Amino acid sequence: MVSSTDDPRDRKREPVKFLVFSASMRKDSLNSRLARLAARTIDAHGAKADLAEMREFDCPSFDQDAQEKIGLPQGAQQLQKRLEANDGFIISSPEFNASMPGNLKNAIDWVSRFRPQPFNARHALLLSASPSMVGGNRGLWALRMPLEHLGARVFPDMFSLASAHQAFDPNGNIANAPLAKRFEDNIVAFMDLVEAAKNYPCMKKAWVEFLGEHPGTPADRVE
Repeated sequence: MVSSTDDPRDRKREPVKFLVFSASMRKDSLNSRLARLAARTIDAHGAKADLAEMREFDCPSFDQDAQEKIGLPQGAQQLQKRLEANDGFIISSPEFNASMPGNLKNAIDWVSRFRPQPFNARHALLLSASPSMVGGNRGLWALRMPLEHLGARVFPDMFSLASAHQAFDPNGNIANAPLAKRFEDNIVAFMDLVEAAKNYPCMKKAWVEFLGEHPGTPADRVE
């Protein structure tokens, strides 16, 4: 859904950029369609979308021995660079067995090894699409946990598209008008938050997590 030019949300924005990608490896998956719609919505509302594919970020299974021998894999390096080049990120993720896809969790684990750690203090919005009646929402709750643990500021209002195999029109938009507006409003609200956080910051906080560990490099959670 593309809003009218009279929409007050179409005011001139301060520069803001978003990485958008689907966590599905299948090119025309429902989540890839939703990611493309999110990118078009961002562009329509005066910001810049960096649309990517999960294949660009795919990594071998995490192995610290491999990291020490050959370094971080190309997929992790690419995701780290794209995160740092953008002000926020949007993931449209399928639900695999009531959780997130393993390839996405694996990529997150690899990228968490970078210093500075690129998820920290970066805003995130989580989307999902599924033929089921819950729209993949259970997987998003699982995905929030590692992202928030790493310091990402995950937007409270996630969006899950139920019966997604019947939801899109031939142009790739959500056919149901009220649901399309809800999706657009959710994207725009997230954009507004990231724009304000980038251009009108009021405070800078360190990422600190203390669960009783003794201080030291292996357990350090402060940046």
